[in-house]
Amino acid sequence: MATKTQAKSKPGIQAKAKTGSSIKEKPRVNEKVQVVNKISPPRIPSKSEERRLSKALRMPQYAYMKAPGLAHDFQVGDTVEVYCDHEKDKERVRGWIRGIVVQVDNKMVAVQFRSNVFLTDGWMVPDRILWYPLNSVHIRPVLKKNRKDKIIPEY
Repeated sequence: MATKTQAKSKPGIQAKAKTGSSIKEKPRVNEKVQVVNKISPPRIPSKSEERRLSKALRMPQYAYMKAPGLAHDFQVGDTVEVYCDHEKDKERVRGWIRGIVVQVDNKMVAVQFRSNVFLTDGWMVPDRILWYPLNSVHIRPVLKKNRKDKIIPEY
């Protein structure tokens, strides 16, 4: 009887294999395919387009730590104190020294001194003029005193 059941089961297995329910069919190569999103090669902009794009993409950069505005309004002829390297009693020291504002523009202040001043890398400034940004912590106005007390020493 075992042979009869085996004979009956074999044709059933062969029938499934013939119908292809377990075997996948390969797609046909000759079928037409519709392209939905076409990929184009990257476009390289010309020099004039690069300049135009770079100018258009520039935005002002505002990174204020405190509110914009000037703490002091410097004018030509004002007396100020500046923190820098200078000569005092024929020795080089770092500290506050008085100077006179000789030029002001929208970002910088030029201060001229009566004694020799030095850059931070050690070079002496021949015209004794140092430039500072308007918002620098190394420049401050001098409170005005009586002109009778102020004596300008000759060097």
